[in-house]
Amino acid sequence: MNILLTVMLKELIDFARDRRTLFMALFLSPIIIPVMLVGISTVVQKKNAAQLEKPLELPVIGADFAPSLIAYLQGHNIVIMPAPADPAAAIREQSADVILEIDAAFSDNWRQSKPATVEIIHDATRQDAQIPVRRVEGVLTSYSQAVGSLRLLARGVSPGVMTALQVGHRDLSTPEAKQGQILAAMLPYLLILTAFLGGAYLVIDSTAGERERQSLEPLLATPASREAVMSGKIAAACLIGLASLLLTMISVKVGFALAPGLGSKADVSLWAIARILGILIPMLLLGTCMLTLIAASVKSVKEAQSYMGILMMVPIIPTVLLMVSPVKNQLWMFAVPFLSQNQMIVSVLRGESISLLQWSIYFGVGLSLGLILWLFASRMYHRERLAISA
Repeated sequence: MNILLTVMLKELIDFARDRRTLFMALFLSPIIIPVMLVGISTVVQKKNAAQLEKPLELPVIGADFAPSLIAYLQGHNIVIMPAPADPAAAIREQSADVILEIDAAFSDNWRQSKPATVEIIHDATRQDAQIPVRRVEGVLTSYSQAVGSLRLLARGVSPGVMTALQVGHRDLSTPEAKQGQILAAMLPYLLILTAFLGGAYLVIDSTAGERERQSLEPLLATPASREAVMSGKIAAACLIGLASLLLTMISVKVGFALAPGLGSKADVSLWAIARILGILIPMLLLGTCMLTLIAASVKSVKEAQSYMGILMMVPIIPTVLLMVSPVKNQLWMFAVPFLSQNQMIVSVLRGESISLLQWSIYFGVGLSLGLILWLFASRMYHRERLAISA
């Protein structure tokens, strides 16, 4: 244990001498995440507010067929624009967000009290067109209901007879759940990536870097066991990673407080932060042991760093899968690395509880995988050519 602590302290002191690398390891994520939270939230809120409040320019095809509808639209902050020559091209080229087409038989159907046809032309894949489309749909629905009620009243029929059921909604989601839905696609990946690669700088430098500087061979030549030397290096990297995670979580709390509309809805209490830190600790150990294994098996720092691009893509796999095909939490998920962290962080963001069994499976599998990687790394440390610079 004394050897482990000595090596750990030695690595931390050596690492602290390189202030630029220390800054990158500790403060890069804590700076980026709140900037993203505040920046994205501010931009989205301002854009949504502008789209909801400003007059909506709506090109209309066949406006002469429905003068009463046109007047109703104009009364709801919608500016009627001339129809483009090619509506499909206008949507594709994004010169128009939404176009309304009124059927030529609108007037005849209207006089006969038949359903009159209108068509909303838009591109559903364009996120910035969603609010204009919803505004037009809402006004058209309101107009249809108002005219339908007037037709019934003109015939001496109460509009209420058309409503056989009064459907209400009881939303059981918590404010944290609503906020967690917004952040679920971004924040878990950033936190998992910070934990997985939090000790990367120190691990690579303390193994592959010392090997290049030819300072690893004297250390391995001491009577200390190679497992203790390696464990000291891993412990130092874990401490750096844990410090980075703690600073990141503090920055998340600050980001939620500064971001417009987020602070009052999201659970960023100390208890929530502690739970997320607990979730990420096994990932920190797993990533540090994996990086130690890689650093001990490569010939240079540059070769070790080449693996970073691949490793950065691994945590995003469950995020993409859950975005494409969302699934409910199942017990087996808590035994799958990266997927389990993603699901558990989302649960915390949603204000949901995690059962003791789920915690047990998660920690059992995570720590076991970390131990397996530690054993493989220790075997690499016993190779004689480890200390020989290429």
